Amino acid sequence: MARRLMRMDAHALPGGGTIFVARTVGQRLLGLMGLESMPPGSALLLADCRSVHTAWMRMAIDVVFLDADGGVLAVRRGLRPWRVARCRGAAAVLECQAGGADALLSGRCFRAATPA
Repeated sequence: MARRLMRMDAHALPGGGTIFVARTVGQRLLGLMGLESMPPGSALLLADCRSVHTAWMRMAIDVVFLDADGGVLAVRRGLRPWRVARCRGAAAVLECQAGGADALLSGRCFRAATPA
């Protein structure tokens, strides 16, 4: 697992998986940049975020836009490197490896993982 993810706050999900929370400017800036993969069932949470880019990424990602209550507003699947995605009204974003959004979303609400 990437050392950068290990330095982030992590929240275990019921049934397996981990939400890594990017809290600092440096963590948010680097995000998943340069990583070739993510641990299965894991995602990166970016609070106070309405748009993401995939510049300098080495993998496609699924992007889940969340409202202030942790509900899902929109999902962009398979966002390839050097793309941008945004969602009006989003309060946070979850990024996971392409193909991971469906398993990640299976009946879960992310309110507990979303920092206040």
